[in-house]
Amino acid sequence: MLTDDKKNKVLVVGGGIAGISAALSAAKRGAHVLLISSEGNVGGDACTGMPILGTYSSVGEKCVGGILDELLEICKQISGGYIGPVCDFRTVYGLCINPETMRLAILLLLKKYNVDLLLNSIVSDVEANNGTVKAVNVVCGNGEKRIIECRNIIDATGSGNIVKMVGGKVLYGDENGNMQPVSLIFRMAGVSFKCLLEFIKEHPEEALLAENPVLEKDRKKAAQLLYQNGFPYVALSAGGQLLGKAITTSEMYPCTAMFMTPSLMQTGEICINSTRIANLNALEPDIASKAVLDLAEQLKTAIRFLNQRVPGFENAVLSSVASRLGVRETGRIVGEYELKQDDVIHGEKFSSAIGQGTHHVDIHGAGVSQVRIPVENGAAYDIPFECLLPQGVKNVIVAGRCISSDRGANGSVRVMGSCMVTGQAAGLASAIATEQGIEDFRDIDIEHLRENLREQGVILNPV
Repeated sequence: MLTDDKKNKVLVVGGGIAGISAALSAAKRGAHVLLISSEGNVGGDACTGMPILGTYSSVGEKCVGGILDELLEICKQISGGYIGPVCDFRTVYGLCINPETMRLAILLLLKKYNVDLLLNSIVSDVEANNGTVKAVNVVCGNGEKRIIECRNIIDATGSGNIVKMVGGKVLYGDENGNMQPVSLIFRMAGVSFKCLLEFIKEHPEEALLAENPVLEKDRKKAAQLLYQNGFPYVALSAGGQLLGKAITTSEMYPCTAMFMTPSLMQTGEICINSTRIANLNALEPDIASKAVLDLAEQLKTAIRFLNQRVPGFENAVLSSVASRLGVRETGRIVGEYELKQDDVIHGEKFSSAIGQGTHHVDIHGAGVSQVRIPVENGAAYDIPFECLLPQGVKNVIVAGRCISSDRGANGSVRVMGSCMVTGQAAGLASAIATEQGIEDFRDIDIEHLRENLREQGVILNPV
């Protein structure tokens, strides 16, 4: 077993967008960062074509900056790389990006800031004493085992895996352990955006529209605005005749909607999120593996339905299938503060805020079930630093969807924009703790952290 003895290392476990943001934030501060990913790549769902939600409020106000701005600047320099914030005239603005350009931007920034990568590697155990981690045991893809010593760890696993290993408490799903559905995201090219949007304009009842009171309240007018904007950021609704009838006749599998996002305007490419299998634990490898195979069947069904039934998709072709299972929910740590659904809905402010969230409470269920509750007045809410701090653990900080939150709040804070916010805060806090010899994240001066977050471009509300 090999030992890495660079004790001052900031260790980030998890290669999704939260882990990316954490690693870049710490490295920008000058920390020596090692990012460990269990997959053979990094970026997670940010590289599938899904919209980066939670970056703009429902009234179009920008609420997330920092690392996101640096990534977008690279995307804008590449032809077809950037589409921008687009309103769905349902309830949200989605930041639409060419996913392959985002993948490239992430790699270029990691190289720019000298972040060390360790791909295809899993943290199997931790060496800890009284809530303080001294080292982690890592199993690499080639079977090699390593011991990596560190000053502190950022748990960006999405499930609180490191927190659990250290002895912290993690909650899973609802009161019965049921979790939101998993999905397999795919993209289709050659879609006629004009034909699709004309169909929605003429048949507004077929789409999810006019749900948020701060947006256009008339469905017909909302559909007209969607058409005028020219961006096919729209959800074909199970409540409409087209998709609803297909579900009833088993031509389609049950789903709330077919959520569509433009991913490349020049080739008529759209990212589609509709496949779903509910109430399974994506942390169980056997269960997750079977789910991918079942979702592949759904995906084939969706392509046939789109080609045969949905205007604009007649000549569209499959252009990409996500390389990973889309997971909405697994674990949530028990932290020093639990973000609550009411905090989200009422746009609560905190003096210890490290960033903002904007997405509505969004809890998918089985079949056509889904709960959507917007933030009041199209506002943003604060995410307090204490949500990143697991109880009973000293030198581990959490980033991403597994921060301390009740299930309703987690239905908002789980989206990528919020994950970037918590990732950047966790990364900067880790770098500061390393610099100052702080052994417990609770001892960090929150005002010093907030000041430095602003310097990195993070958008914070005044206290």
